[in-house]
Amino acid sequence: MKTKATGKNGKLSTSEEKTVEASCCGLSRKGNEGGRKVEIGGSVVSETGEAEQAIRVSGGRSFVGTNAQEIPVDGEGPERPVTLNDYLLEATTVTNARFAAFIEATGYVTEAERFGWSAVFHGDQDHLEAATRIGSQLPWWHKIDNVSWQQPEGPGSTIEDRMDHPVVQVSWNDANAFARWVGGRLPTEAEWEHAARGGAVRKRYPWGDAEPDDESHIFCNIWQGRFPVLNTARDGYVRTAPAKSFEPNALGFYSMSGNVWEWTQDAFRVRSVAKSARQRNAHALEHSEKVLKGGSFLCHISYCYRYRIAARMAMTPDSAGSNTGFRVAYDVK
Repeated sequence: MKTKATGKNGKLSTSEEKTVEASCCGLSRKGNEGGRKVEIGGSVVSETGEAEQAIRVSGGRSFVGTNAQEIPVDGEGPERPVTLNDYLLEATTVTNARFAAFIEATGYVTEAERFGWSAVFHGDQDHLEAATRIGSQLPWWHKIDNVSWQQPEGPGSTIEDRMDHPVVQVSWNDANAFARWVGGRLPTEAEWEHAARGGAVRKRYPWGDAEPDDESHIFCNIWQGRFPVLNTARDGYVRTAPAKSFEPNALGFYSMSGNVWEWTQDAFRVRSVAKSARQRNAHALEHSEKVLKGGSFLCHISYCYRYRIAARMAMTPDSAGSNTGFRVAYDVK
């Protein structure tokens, strides 16, 4: 899907009138606009790496995907067997505090800062109406100038009261740079799902099969209300929640459903022989799209049912958004 991306106040300047790849969950740069690989000088374990927060996950025979697909076009299935080595995975997504330490130590500049803009969700009436007038197919996503991990919604926003929240507005390339700095890497999709399920067990969600709702069954940070115009925030959060919010799963992992999408190291691919799948895979390969897992605070069963473990999304490696973060995995030595 493609949509015109909106700029400040939902308006497009002449320089901003460019087509941006889009899904309901985020905007993706067209792939050749940046895609830089960043080298930080080898694997260095930093003092703030906090590897002690990583949980050892037993590998062995497991599986990835599902045979009960809700969104087949995303390539959620079929379920397929995998064999995993033991690995470590951090209990939480990387927080603003930890990312700030990385920036201070390395002087790294994120891709959103280099591009000068990124994708931000705005569901207020003025933004939605402005985007609708210019023909946006997804009027809740806006192309905002001067967005960064420190100003995740653009100028005037801040992370000063969100240091324990997941860092957002980080690309796949940014996430890999941080992971290398702490001596780790991004998890594979199979590792991510195995950890989220608590092992080789079939669960719809990290807590089991119970479906969240808008009133009393609140298990994670997703949308409550009528998307995109009314968020009742019954879970306590309009945007991101602290990384250790809600109960962890059986293995001790926090917020593997909702809160923020999480980058994995895997290239995006739909496993099907259908013509539409071949076309989708060709597009993904051309733009080097990567898999994200877990859904975000914007997900709701009525429009983006992607907070299930098997659900997935694709974005180009230089893309970022106000609902996209990551957690770090480590090889067992």
